[in-house]
This record gives sequence, C-alpha cells and structure tokens, in this order.
Amino acid sequence: MNAEDPLLEAAVTAHRPLSSRGEVRFHPAFFDLDAAGREELFARTWQQRQMEQALDPRGLSSTANAVLARLRR
Repeated sequence: MNAEDPLLEAAVTAHRPLSSRGEVRFHPAFFDLDAAGREELFARTWQQRQMEQALDPRGLSSTANAVLARLRR
C-alpha cells in the first residue's frame, strides 16, 4: 500500500457512516482494501488513536469522544 493511499486516509478517520436505523457501519473504504491494506489500516489507526489520546485533555481518542457524544444525545 502506498503511504498516500486515499483508501487508507479515508478509513483511518474516526468517522463511520450510520445505517438508516442508526447503526454504526464500517467505513466503505475498508471493503476496498486487500489483506495487506487492512493490516496497514490497523497499524495506522492504532498510531493515530495513540496520538489523539496524547493530545486530548482527558486522554481520549477521537473514537472514544465520538462514542461518548452519541451516548449523551
């Protein structure tokens, strides 16, 4: 996988689409990645979340903040 692969860049974000019933879905780019791409996605996502936690005053990742925001609605 190329370091600038748009599929990886899209899938590494915390954004996840919702179904019509409000269920969280995989990012559509995930399904276009091969096995090596999914392994790279895991590694990059882990690194991204670690950086987010280090920068967040409460030590939370963007994923954790998104989940908490949904629970508070």
